[in-house]
Amino acid sequence: MPELLPRARSSSESVFAHMSRLAVQYGAVNLGQGFPSDPPPAFLLNAARRAVGVNDQYAPPAGLPALRDAVGADLGVDGADVVVTSGATEALNILALALYGPGDEVLMLEPVFDVYVPQARLAGAVPVTVPMQLNDAEGWTLDLSAVRNAVTPRTRALLLNSPYNPTGTVFSRAELDALVALAREHDLWIVSDEVYDELYFGERPVALRELAPERTFTVGSAGKRLEATGWRVGWVACPPGLAGNIAAIRQVGSFCTPTPFQTAVASALPVARREGFYEGLRDEYGKRLGLLAQGLRNLGATVFEPRGTYFLTARRPGWQAEALVCDAGVALIPGEAFYLNHPAPRGLLRLAFCKSRPQLEQALERLSRPAEVGVTE
Repeated sequence: MPELLPRARSSSESVFAHMSRLAVQYGAVNLGQGFPSDPPPAFLLNAARRAVGVNDQYAPPAGLPALRDAVGADLGVDGADVVVTSGATEALNILALALYGPGDEVLMLEPVFDVYVPQARLAGAVPVTVPMQLNDAEGWTLDLSAVRNAVTPRTRALLLNSPYNPTGTVFSRAELDALVALAREHDLWIVSDEVYDELYFGERPVALRELAPERTFTVGSAGKRLEATGWRVGWVACPPGLAGNIAAIRQVGSFCTPTPFQTAVASALPVARREGFYEGLRDEYGKRLGLLAQGLRNLGATVFEPRGTYFLTARRPGWQAEALVCDAGVALIPGEAFYLNHPAPRGLLRLAFCKSRPQLEQALERLSRPAEVGVTE
């Protein structure tokens, strides 16, 4: 009997799916996987109801023109340069297949979002990680000299995430200018994962496409913006003239994103902007962040408050993620899940605060019961 290839045999359940499965099994509060507890906004749901039964057949592989134009208008790019995808994960995978090849190196930061590494490997490329620096006083910082030193003649692309999952970092204009200069010096593609572009606290993040439009692919997500992660509607804003090539690759995979959902998102994006939906989302998430951060500090954790995303990182040596979900009924993601080539900081955890305030309060109450928390000091 033939065997599966090594890439299939080495694949395993992601830590996010694993912790969510355990959360269901043990009745835990799930602060691990980043899906919101709130429903999508009514204007999005109503648009979807209107679309079902009307727009039900194949859409073009590049996406419905109405959605491409809506994304383009929102991002300040030509809709012709936008490709709609079945979620941001598919967008990133398509770009890996289009931009990386055998022997190429892809530069990314560590802690690293889990799909970046296997996608690079499936494309035949080598993921090269540069660790972010972490200390209790300054939090997460970027070592630009380390990024520069990691570039080799084989480096093909720079993969960035800002706002950054899992750290919550929003890179400054000066940092991005330096990274763009590096990309131009070595003629690198830039893949900019900006799925949390509307989830920030403070100054609006700088979009890399504004600094290097000729080499930047911007990945976005309606699921993150509109609290509908299961709809799987994402996009890529491509450098001018390259959208057709990207769409040609995705047509041999999922072919197209569900047409009713595309129709609904095309209708919802301008409404969300016009009605201040994102401002309200940031305000509410800021309050939930404050609740969770202070509660964790009260429990002895060192908290590194994010400037974006709906995740925070914290250090609490002795808290073991597997034990917490089984014994305390709280699911978290261990820091080790985000590290490939370097050791994770001791006691690092990632927690999602896109859950309801009662859920966050319940999680903190459960974590406060010493007899029920799995602790190894």
